[in-house]
Amino acid sequence: MSSNRHSVVIVGFGGMGSYHAGLIKETSTLIVVGTYDVLEERRTNSNDAGYKAYQSYEEVLADSSVEIILIATPNDVHKEIAIRALQAGKHVICEKPVTLSKVEFQEILAAADEAGRVFMVHQNRRWDEDFLTIKKMYDEETIGSLFQIESRVHGANGIPGDWRHVKAQGGGMLLDWGVHLLDQLLFMIDSKITSVSSSLSFILGNDVDDGFEAILQFENGIKAIVEVGTTNFITLPRWYVKGIEGTGIIEDWSLTGRLVTRNNAGEKIEPKPIRAGVGLTKTMAPPSEGATITEELPQPSELSSSFYDNFAAVIEGTAEPIVKNAEVMRVQNLIEVIFEAAESNQVVKNFDIYGK
Repeated sequence: MSSNRHSVVIVGFGGMGSYHAGLIKETSTLIVVGTYDVLEERRTNSNDAGYKAYQSYEEVLADSSVEIILIATPNDVHKEIAIRALQAGKHVICEKPVTLSKVEFQEILAAADEAGRVFMVHQNRRWDEDFLTIKKMYDEETIGSLFQIESRVHGANGIPGDWRHVKAQGGGMLLDWGVHLLDQLLFMIDSKITSVSSSLSFILGNDVDDGFEAILQFENGIKAIVEVGTTNFITLPRWYVKGIEGTGIIEDWSLTGRLVTRNNAGEKIEPKPIRAGVGLTKTMAPPSEGATITEELPQPSELSSSFYDNFAAVIEGTAEPIVKNAEVMRVQNLIEVIFEAAESNQVVKNFDIYGK
């Protein structure tokens, strides 16, 4: 290990584990020195990629040269792996969702506190440029104060064919993708949520949700619609936001989109009625020429550092975590409220996602 790079062992060397390995190669602060996986095939893949393949988790924990454990396993075993690593004196990076319940997460945090080690959750989509573009629009009121935010992820491939189909292992789209979209909203909007309504989709016949929709009302007046679907052959925009001075749309992750704002300098001309179907409408007629301005999306805002560099700085004591555990707990609590709202088929109010 280089003297200025912190050693990492990845536990779970599947798709996400190998993805982490590739990204960490690009950093100057961390270095992957090995992996552990229960599957022999993946241990072989680790050797082929040039990493040491540990034969047991006990061997990983006993290796004093290993500083950091990165957990990229199915969700149901995060807690056990994390607590054992912390008790062995390792710092821990954990894939999302951190656990299947807030109680499990509290146990991890207690272990981290007792061991005096850093525990961070890989909420990597805080760094997505589409989100950071919306965040900049929110922070700077590019189209005026936002009052409605619609955040959607749509696909038509169903649930991936692995443990994500299994409820006991933490499968389903609310835990898989919802955790990202909710984390983005709570990271951006500094206001309490006052009510939640939601519905889960079980179109594909699994025992976990293959999609969901949640409507969140914030104390500051913002309404957020969050939707994930895996049976959408025509997708809706990734983001659709409304402000008091205009509307913004981002179609996809490639940042295809635009802003349409009110032209306050333009001549005020009443729209003319148009024929709509078998009737006439002035209300739904397009704005008169010159009444609006179409603009490109603003450049996305930037976070202070990458996730991995931030983690290294946190364990060195030179920075605060960008992904704080209190923020992760808020999302964990909100997910439980969304499940409750869906199961009861009622709007849920008078809850607290902001406590411990």
